[in-house]
Amino acid sequence: MMPGRRARQPQYDAAIRQPNALPMLSDPHATATPSPWIVRHAHLLRPGGTVLDVACGSGRHVRWLQARGHQLHAVDRNAQALAGLAAIAQVMEADLEGAPWPYPQQTFDGVIVTNYLWRPLLPSIVHAVAPGGVLLYETFALGQASIGKPTNPDYLLRPGELLDVVRPTLRVVAYEDGFVDAPHPAYVQRIAAVREASGARAADRYNLTL
Repeated sequence: MMPGRRARQPQYDAAIRQPNALPMLSDPHATATPSPWIVRHAHLLRPGGTVLDVACGSGRHVRWLQARGHQLHAVDRNAQALAGLAAIAQVMEADLEGAPWPYPQQTFDGVIVTNYLWRPLLPSIVHAVAPGGVLLYETFALGQASIGKPTNPDYLLRPGELLDVVRPTLRVVAYEDGFVDAPHPAYVQRIAAVREASGARAADRYNLTL
């Protein structure tokens, strides 16, 4: 297994390939409920803007954001899951870990990543954020092995890793690294960061929600 492989182990991944299966403790892709982190910071996205959901799984964020007027792009290796999203998003079946990044010339007003980690892809994900656009990223962090899957440290973010990935290219608006009880107990790291457009000022306001 190459270092930085996706934050999914065999049992975890099997549940994702079966969208109707009961959610596992660390399998939020198997539920239609969007991540509270995405909901909390979705107001940063440009109204009606383009949003790319990376490793979208069954598409819980694709559906939630499309219902709010955004133009969705969804990429995953699971053709069956993507087929259920084709009516509401531009879908692309791609092996994100074994093939080149499928959007080398495209940028988006928002890029969403949840519960997925493939470290060689991180620079491409940051590059895909358009000027004025937003990156919302959330996945498992070190410490998760003490309570459940994933347990392999290759699948878990190191302390401060997302900060190192986005800076200085993006401006960090919100960042958390710790333990959450809901919707499932987990050690997580998550960030909301913007690529400021030309002419941006330090006094530009990015409203924070509590």
